[in-house]
Amino acid sequence: MSVQSVKPAYDSLHYKYQDIIREFGKEKLKKILINMLKTRYLDQEIDQLIKEGIPITQHSTYGQEGSQVVAASILEKEDYLVPNHRGWGWAIGKGLSLKKILAELMYKETGYCKGRGGPHLASKEHNLFLRVGIQGSYAGLAAGIGLSIQMKKTKDVCMCIFGDGSSNAGYIHEGMNIASTNKLPLIFFCENNQYALFTHYEKTTSVKDLALRALGYNMPGYIVDGMNAFAVMKLFSDSIQIVRSGKGPILIETKTYRYSGHTAYDNFYYGGYRTKEEVDEWKKKDPIHFYIEKLKYFDVLTEEEIIGIDRNIKREIKEATDYAFNSPLPSKDNFTRVAYLD
Repeated sequence: MSVQSVKPAYDSLHYKYQDIIREFGKEKLKKILINMLKTRYLDQEIDQLIKEGIPITQHSTYGQEGSQVVAASILEKEDYLVPNHRGWGWAIGKGLSLKKILAELMYKETGYCKGRGGPHLASKEHNLFLRVGIQGSYAGLAAGIGLSIQMKKTKDVCMCIFGDGSSNAGYIHEGMNIASTNKLPLIFFCENNQYALFTHYEKTTSVKDLALRALGYNMPGYIVDGMNAFAVMKLFSDSIQIVRSGKGPILIETKTYRYSGHTAYDNFYYGGYRTKEEVDEWKKKDPIHFYIEKLKYFDVLTEEEIIGIDRNIKREIKEATDYAFNSPLPSKDNFTRVAYLD
C-alpha cells in the first residue's frame, strides 16, 4: 500500500471472488452472512418496538450491512473497537449477544451495562468501548487505546468507526495525526453513507473521496464499495494484517447508503431531502441480496441452507425481544451501582 495515492480497493487488490472464498472459507463466509442478517432483523425489530411505544434510541444501518458489521466481523476477539453512533452492526460483528444488546437498549438490568448505558453500550469482555455521544470524539479514545497497545507490545489492533459527517470534526483529525506520528496500530474506518443527518456530505465536505485525507497524515488510504461484503472483508483483512505488523495506521472509506431515515422519527428520507429515485437506485445494490447471490453462485451455500439460517435468526430475534421484555429494570436501591464507587 502506498501513501502516494488513494485508490479504490478493487484496483489495488485485484480481488477475485473465487480467491476470497478460498481464503476465508465456508464457515467464515457463513458467519458474516449471519451477522449481516442479524443486523438487519434487529434494526427492523427495534423500529417496530419504537412504533409500539418502546423508548429506544435508534440509528438504523438498514442498507449498510455490507460495511460496518462485515468489518467488525474480521477483528479478533482481543482486538479493540471504538464505535460511532450508528449501530448495532459493530456490536454484532464483535460477537455480542442479541439478547443482551436489546436488553441494554431497553435499559434492563440484564444488558451489557446493566441498563445504565442504553444506546451507549460497551463490553469489556469483547474489548468494545462505549458508543460516545459526542461525534468524532472517539478518535481520541482510539488513539489512546492504540498507544496502550504499542506500550504493552501486543499484536492487537484498534478499529475506530466514524461517519462522513463526523469526518469533518477536529477530533478525527487530531486522532489521525497522533496515530500516524506515533505509528499506532489503528484502522480509521469512515463509513460514508452519503448523508450527515439530512445533508449530503458533498455540500459540507472539501473532498469527494474522504480517504484522500489520509495523504495529509502520511498514512495509506483506501476506498471500497461498502455494498460489496466480499470487497470489504478482503480489504479490512489485508489492512488489519498490515497494521498488526507495526507499520502504522490506515484510513478506509466505505461507500455505502442508509435506506431508512437518520432516526426512527425521520419521515423525510424518502422523497424529502433525498429523492425517491435516488433511494430506489441504491436499493438495487442491496448488500445482503448481492452477498447471498454470490454465495449461491459459487456453491458456498445452498438455497436450503440460507433459508435455514434466515429462519434461525428470526427465532433468535424473537427470543431476544422476549428476554428483554421479561428482564427487570434497575431498582431504585441499586440504580447508581456500577456508576459510582461505593
